[in-house]
Amino acid sequence: MKVSELTGRNNYFEDFKVGEVIRHARGKTVEGLENVLITNLVMNTAQAHFNDDAMKSSPFKGRLSYGGVNFSLCMGLAMQDTGENALAELGMDNIRLTHPVVHGDTLYAYSEVLLVEDADREDAGVVTFRHYGVNQDDKLVFQGDRRMLIKRRSHWGDR
Repeated sequence: MKVSELTGRNNYFEDFKVGEVIRHARGKTVEGLENVLITNLVMNTAQAHFNDDAMKSSPFKGRLSYGGVNFSLCMGLAMQDTGENALAELGMDNIRLTHPVVHGDTLYAYSEVLLVEDADREDAGVVTFRHYGVNQDDKLVFQGDRRMLIKRRSHWGDR
């Protein structure tokens, strides 16, 4: 089996064009387990993430999902289309959490190609994406930029 058969055929450096918008196929429902686990692992002490009793009288009527979980899920949903051929993560910037997410919300992701540029090596290039996360009501819950070093088909793909 060729290594290139393990990843998508249209997500090498050469395939990304500035202005392109990609709608990612999958969605992910935010489960209480993942939210409370990550909230506790990072020692986030905001009770809105893990105290049902405290949240009963809140306008949200349920526990809020920790923002780190929300943007991680959205970026993860985008990886198959944008980062499968990545050699390195170069940076994440401009993280914005724009709407509350509660347990049971389902998140979907879109990505926009902001910049495509040569790298300091000939077998890869740098692509900057803006990722968007929306909930089941199509409300924007996350926006963030991500730079990745991505393989060039000319060096890593089948010839």
